[in-house]
Amino acid sequence: MPHTILIVEDEQDFADVVELNLRRQGFQTRSVRTGQDGLDDARTRRPDIILLDLMLPDFPGTEVLRRLKSDPMTRAIPVIMATARGEEIDRIVGFELGADDYIVKPFSMREMVLRVNAVLKRANVAPGTDKDPSYTLGGLILDGVAHRVFADGREIELTALEFRLLQALLANLGRVMSREFLLEHVWGISADIETRTVDTMMKRLRDKLGSAGRYVETVRGVGYRFGGKTAPTTGQPATHPGSDGTSNRND
Repeated sequence: MPHTILIVEDEQDFADVVELNLRRQGFQTRSVRTGQDGLDDARTRRPDIILLDLMLPDFPGTEVLRRLKSDPMTRAIPVIMATARGEEIDRIVGFELGADDYIVKPFSMREMVLRVNAVLKRANVAPGTDKDPSYTLGGLILDGVAHRVFADGREIELTALEFRLLQALLANLGRVMSREFLLEHVWGISADIETRTVDTMMKRLRDKLGSAGRYVETVRGVGYRFGGKTAPTTGQPATHPGSDGTSNRND
């Protein structure tokens, strides 16, 4: 059955072009012009993914996103922010509120379709599979099955995308990963798309990890490395504080 995409966009001409291109790729689409209509549609008709503009006539797209992610009925629906506002702070706020991706206008329809497919692919990965391993690293614990992260004994709240990024970094401990590699393996988009999304997300992740953020190393002109010489070896699947059984932390 084709995936259904809800487009929350107040510019009619732009929404029409997006719908046309998505339908050509086999998607079903609906479009609304206001944030409230987007919320109502999401709650009652449950689209598979939402393309959300930031600048809407009734209230900002960030508020729409906040309400979507705070409502148990809609929080699992993937959201791609599609907006002309491409400043770093806008991206950070979007990801902090739970956006799965962020695309800046004007963008090519090919890029849009790639991003939609990538987000849908990630959303369809069942938890608890071999794609959700667990890791320990010093005082850092990532529990892939429970989808929880702990640093220095406290739980760290990460968005789904931040969690996947940390998981990829731990899986490639000590290796230098280019932005293109991360775009392909975390975001799931073509490596020939240029974006600062990786840098924005990496900065946000480093800040959230607190003292464990020191493991995130920038390799100038190349990309990022997690750990390097400062990190102990990863351990077996992690347990988190308060769980039954023996912890596998390698402190």
